[in-house]
Amino acid sequence: MAGGAPLTQEDVVLAPGASTYLSYVDGKNIPSTEWVYVLDAAALLDDAFTNLTLKRKLERGQWHGGPAGGELPPTIVGRVAKADRETVEQALGAAARAAREWSAAPLDVRLEQLGTLLHDRLADRAGEIIDILVKEGHPLALARWQVSGMLECFGPESLGFYRTQMLQEFRHGAREISVRRQPDGVVCLNPPQNAPLSSALLGVTSLFAGNALVVRAPRSAPLGVMYVLHEVVVPALEEVGAPPGTLGVVCGDPAPMLNAWLQSPHVDDIMYFGSSENGIRFQERCVAAGKKPILELAGNDVVVVWKDADVRLAAEALTESFYGSGQLCMIPNQVLAHPDIAESLTAELARQSALVKPGHAGDEDVLLTPVLRNEKFFSCLQDALDSGAELVCGGHAMQLDGARDSSGIFLEPTVVLVRGLDGAREVRAVAHETFFPLLPVVVASRADGDDEELLEKFIDWVNSNEYGLRNSLWADDRSVIDRFTARVTKGGLLKVNDSHIGFLPYLPTHGGTGLTGGVFGEANYPILRTSHVQGVSVSVQGLRPREAVFGGGRPAPAAPAPTDHRG
Repeated sequence: MAGGAPLTQEDVVLAPGASTYLSYVDGKNIPSTEWVYVLDAAALLDDAFTNLTLKRKLERGQWHGGPAGGELPPTIVGRVAKADRETVEQALGAAARAAREWSAAPLDVRLEQLGTLLHDRLADRAGEIIDILVKEGHPLALARWQVSGMLECFGPESLGFYRTQMLQEFRHGAREISVRRQPDGVVCLNPPQNAPLSSALLGVTSLFAGNALVVRAPRSAPLGVMYVLHEVVVPALEEVGAPPGTLGVVCGDPAPMLNAWLQSPHVDDIMYFGSSENGIRFQERCVAAGKKPILELAGNDVVVVWKDADVRLAAEALTESFYGSGQLCMIPNQVLAHPDIAESLTAELARQSALVKPGHAGDEDVLLTPVLRNEKFFSCLQDALDSGAELVCGGHAMQLDGARDSSGIFLEPTVVLVRGLDGAREVRAVAHETFFPLLPVVVASRADGDDEELLEKFIDWVNSNEYGLRNSLWADDRSVIDRFTARVTKGGLLKVNDSHIGFLPYLPTHGGTGLTGGVFGEANYPILRTSHVQGVSVSVQGLRPREAVFGGGRPAPAAPAPTDHRG
């Protein structure tokens, strides 16, 4: 089979256990002539060249078969239909039709019933979701962390909070008054390459508001998105009676699909994940096209460690900076340290950083992931050192087993020490998100003032950050905590003496200010960001309009009894 003409897509057979997903449009699976093939991430560590070559040949229709004829090796774990422009437009049209009906469904159905079903189905399939995340390259521990966030997002506490935000009802004299949120209409979601499955599920909460949703499964990692939407969300929508088209799922290249969304009269909101530079430009295009942009961009989170902090626990939280090799938006990106604890903090941080290990994604306790292009890491590190920063630990590439090797595809967790606040933001790793396992610790000097002045400068530092995803404080003094939480206004989430990335009920998982969320940025509850506030007053008959304007709405006087003219 290795010779002769290439096999057609119909002749290609997936190995047992591999999955096939089609576009999902208007309640139906839509076939395609083009496919995206998904590799098990472990295969890339074992033999990247051979497996990537196989993937490219399959997608280009150039594969001639292998030892088992048309059957693919188990390193190919799935394939996803690539949608053409017509299919994308069909999904948008179906969503527009569905949105009119779905928005009229009772809030109890859209929120409590659907949300509870999704939570229970996610819990039932947690093991399968974790398995897919691992196949996509997420370390096992971080796959479990992502699932925990999904369960919190759809948990009873969060559903209850969403309810309080969607509808409040009052009685004012003879009037029934309500303040409610109404759906925007059709929402399109462009998830990131590094966390597409969890980001797609975040967008699903826009359905609770009564919107219809169209999701693009990214070509780089489409399997998890397709799995969770096809196997978890679609059955739940069917069970609550949502109309066909309420959810659409298509896989394709980002640029043509984003263009189609911007040009479509059906689309109201676009949720965009990406870099700040690209996202801010896309925001301008959305506004020009009359679409609401909901941006999830870079982080560059600040963690402040005060002089009375528990150094061991603070350092443990700071090592979250290296999870996924720093390729997560919501991790610690810079540290502001009080000079009294700087030495003990950096020593403890170096000790705990050494425990963050590389390995295969499916292995327990592995937290580092491959960084295939590391030249930007070394450029950023060199910039810090050239600016006077001191290397505390790390700074090298390494192999799967942790051995240092300049050609290795993993990077050591790296900490640099920056002395003094003045000029610290001239260091690239301090000023901007790096997306690498590189954490700068900025230590205030005595010249920066006494504790009163220093706390004020730390608060100003956080509030002047161009980015605003999450921020954290480690301190014991309650007056410091209260002052910090009262004065810090930037960011979508603020945590004190806690995991920086851990998920909690009620609180947002995404969203922020500045270059994180754009000019409309705030904490991102999609049910709220994809809806708008509307006030409603229902009055009984008998209230005179003129009295409502000039008399405070007093009831109209009773009409005189009719005169009886008989006899």
